[in-house]
Formats: sequence, structure tokens, C-alpha cells
Amino acid sequence: MREYKFYLYITTNKIHTCFYTGISNNLLNRYFQHKSKLNPDSFTAKYNVTKLVYYEEYQYIHDAITREKQIKKWRQEKKINLIKTTNPQFKDLSKDF
Repeated sequence: MREYKFYLYITTNKIHTCFYTGISNNLLNRYFQHKSKLNPDSFTAKYNVTKLVYYEEYQYIHDAITREKQIKKWRQEKKINLIKTTNPQFKDLSKDF
């Protein structure tokens, strides 16, 4: 049986004032789609939200979607505190792949 991985991720702009939360089954590919501004009308392109600062891995898509919906309801301060738990310097984690 094939094992799947799904990722919840958060990206931000250079000055960490705007955040985007999403999910993907191929985090690196999805990151490069955001970074290259494949869709110039998208939120991430418009606000230059291209720095990967947080992610979580899930086996089941349903769990990733549930978590995404939860985080999207959060205020910015709570998202920042979540990111700081694993990435206090807001390093671009895409370099780890």
C-alpha cells in the first residue's frame, strides 16, 4: 500500500507582516509555484508571500485540511507564536529540502 504525505504550511513576506496558510501533497513543488508567482493574481503573488516559515506533515488529507481551517481562523499573533515554536528566526525552511 502506498503511503502518502500531506503538508500544512505557512508562508510569509520578507518583513513577516502577511501570512498565507495552505496544504499540499508536494510541499517543495507548491513552494516553488508560490515563489515563481505562477498565478500573478494570487494572494501570495500580490503580497509577495514567498518565504516558507512553518510546516506540519500529515498522513491523511482530512487531518491536514482540518488543521488548515483551524489556523486560518487564528489572528496573526497566534500564527506568529506557532511559527516561533519551531522557527524563532523565521528562516526560510525551503532551503532544508
